[in-house]
Amino acid sequence: QGRLVESGGGLVQAGGSLRLSCAASASIFSLNAMAWYRQAPGKQRELVAWITNGGRTSYADSMKGRFTISRDKNTLYLQMNSLKPEDTAVYYCAADTSLRMIVAGTPDYWGQGTQVTVSS
Repeated sequence: QGRLVESGGGLVQAGGSLRLSCAASASIFSLNAMAWYRQAPGKQRELVAWITNGGRTSYADSMKGRFTISRDKNTLYLQMNSLKPEDTAVYYCAADTSLRMIVAGTPDYWGQGTQVTVSS
């Protein structure tokens, strides 16, 4: 059965950095597309970044230049630099065979989420 388990969240001051990790079962990691989403209190879930098996990546405009998504050895990563208070949210990793489903926000597999809090 596929599993995704996030870790690495926490409390950080504005301007700081965090690296999120998402450990995936082998069957999940072999899927074509993986992604990070986030959901802040009272807001809709948004797509942060995605990456394909071939290494193609894409980022939401507000994360470009600050966040880096990568994948290696059954783990998905999100390096977050220059964090801002508005980055505070629960961050989720996800995976699907179809990149279209990732972009649509409806991937088949989800992690449980990890809280990131950025203080001003």
